[in-house]
Amino acid sequence: MSGAVRQRLGEGRWHFQHGPIDCIVSAEGDPEVVAACVERAWQRFRGVLDELVAELTLLRTDLSSAAGVRVGPHGPIARRMVAACRAHATNGRFMTAMAAVAGSVAEELIGCFDEPRIRRAFVNNGGDVALHLGPGASFDVGLFTDPAHGLAGLPLDGRFSIASHSPVRGIATSGWRGRSFSLGIADSVTVLAATASAADAAATVIGNAVDVDDPRIVRRPANEVRDDSDLGRRLVTCAVPALSTPLAERALRNGAAQARSEIEAGRVVAALLCLQGRSRVCGGADTPGRRVEFATGRNIAICALTD
Repeated sequence: MSGAVRQRLGEGRWHFQHGPIDCIVSAEGDPEVVAACVERAWQRFRGVLDELVAELTLLRTDLSSAAGVRVGPHGPIARRMVAACRAHATNGRFMTAMAAVAGSVAEELIGCFDEPRIRRAFVNNGGDVALHLGPGASFDVGLFTDPAHGLAGLPLDGRFSIASHSPVRGIATSGWRGRSFSLGIADSVTVLAATASAADAAATVIGNAVDVDDPRIVRRPANEVRDDSDLGRRLVTCAVPALSTPLAERALRNGAAQARSEIEAGRVVAALLCLQGRSRVCGGADTPGRRVEFATGRNIAICALTD
């Protein structure tokens, strides 16, 4: 636990870091309550990495296998990871609980802010975000389709808004350009769901589905790129060339079909799929009882969902 560190940032934000877990934490509300909740979140955070490492073998087990069916982790974050990912491990689809680790950690920490005098709060764990929204509160969320855009100081590619009456409390992004491996070729897939763990797992599955056959796409066994990968020798995307319009559109159609399946199953509220300047928005307009608003960045239209 001694490896965990925290730092106060500007505008009421904190940075919690321990090994690969890197969280930005923010809350607004009664100052004394905010301080108490931040301290509670910090105390919970300090033990998270050791807790997950203790069950790492189970968390790297293929949930579609016979062994995966028997996986029963003890810790609350590990149980959340398994629950979020097991729904996707059907019809022989390889899936480990690690697909939801970042979102599940964020979701665990946001629970520390579940207080009436907290107006709003978020935990951003490397881009996978858990939200707390009191009555009437909302968050405006900015999005980069490529992580390098943010590092280069470029304008946002788009933005969307989450209001307290929306069912969305989790946001996650996956893609081959991100910090985790992807079997697909999406620059990014951003998913809005009821929880951060559900969003994280679904973003992985939808991101993998944004794919097309092209011999120029560079793929390598995951364990050759990183020897501790839970994906073993499964091929992960390492480079994607400029694609023709028909190929890019086909890849996006494949991903959109998976996204619609996730929405129909009730695991996802909406998803945004981005590939080389093209995008698809799934959910909202075709979801009964929802209204869609659009905010256009440089080239991406993103939906904001309200009741």
